[in-house]
Amino acid sequence: MSNLVPTMADVAREAGVSVVTVDRVLNKRAPVRPATEQKVLAAARRLNFALGKVQAIARNETPAGEVLLPRRLAFFLLRHESSFYQALAQVLDHVAQSHASVSQHDIHFLDGLTPQQIAELLLSKGHQCDAIALVSVDHPAINQAIDQLSAQGTQTYALITDLTASTLAGYVGLDNRKAGRTAAWAISRLSRTPGKVGLLLGDHRFLCQELCEISFRSWFREHGPGYQVLDTRLTLEYLADARKTADQLLAEHPDLVGLYVSSGGVESVMDAVRDSGRQHELVVVCHELMESTRTGLVEGVVDLVVALRREESVKALIDLMVSATRELGAGSATSVIVPFDLVTAENI
Repeated sequence: MSNLVPTMADVAREAGVSVVTVDRVLNKRAPVRPATEQKVLAAARRLNFALGKVQAIARNETPAGEVLLPRRLAFFLLRHESSFYQALAQVLDHVAQSHASVSQHDIHFLDGLTPQQIAELLLSKGHQCDAIALVSVDHPAINQAIDQLSAQGTQTYALITDLTASTLAGYVGLDNRKAGRTAAWAISRLSRTPGKVGLLLGDHRFLCQELCEISFRSWFREHGPGYQVLDTRLTLEYLADARKTADQLLAEHPDLVGLYVSSGGVESVMDAVRDSGRQHELVVVCHELMESTRTGLVEGVVDLVVALRREESVKALIDLMVSATRELGAGSATSVIVPFDLVTAENI
């Protein structure tokens, strides 16, 4: 055996049973045959897995309260260059280190990887973990990898942007319908006159951004007949692409009155607005409070930031990942919707 902390999947392989059976025995989920229970307990002892709980079960005792098994976690985030994901990684690292039920955690970045490469990385790293959390586009290859990991006993949770894998264990993030509609409401209230509104997305396969876009447009259809929401433009979440896209949008539409940036690369978009000299003509709404967007608020380049509560989200995520209170299976995902903050220059 390696020096890695054993998982429920390791116990299942050692005992020759399924992960669900191990869960039933160790978490008293449902009765199993006595011979099977003894086989699981013996395997857990050999692997030094949750020995206190194994001994209590062997003595036919019920531990007081829910006993959380030690968990090995992994987190997969997007761009390493992004100050938002750097800040998120710091919060993940701090909360995971301080959580009593996390025995090991790793943080990986997905810079420049295709969906197929992300799927391969998940499969190569995921079998070493009890649970993983992922920020990713929604893609068939990635969803297939999530289903394969589930079959092996590794739960996958979506962070910030949801996924459609049938065996996804949960989602932690914003109500993106509310976020998109709030951005539209803010532009309509803050702009001096109705007119053209630009919309920048990273990728339509990010379900959070797709829902923000749909809801943003929906609000203007209902309440802003004098506004024209232009065709959506993509930043691909890269700073260079975001700058080029923003420059083109500003050059082509000198009568633009509003701009909604629901993607990464907002730093470059703010630079484009500054360099255009139009920061006092445009209402700019973006996501995520970082040092750059904080500066943008102070300078008047950004008017409103829709901010994820990072620490609250991470704590909810890790609590879900370590709880292991459910059997793995399709259609049983748990969603934790975290309220967002609206930040202006006056309340930072």
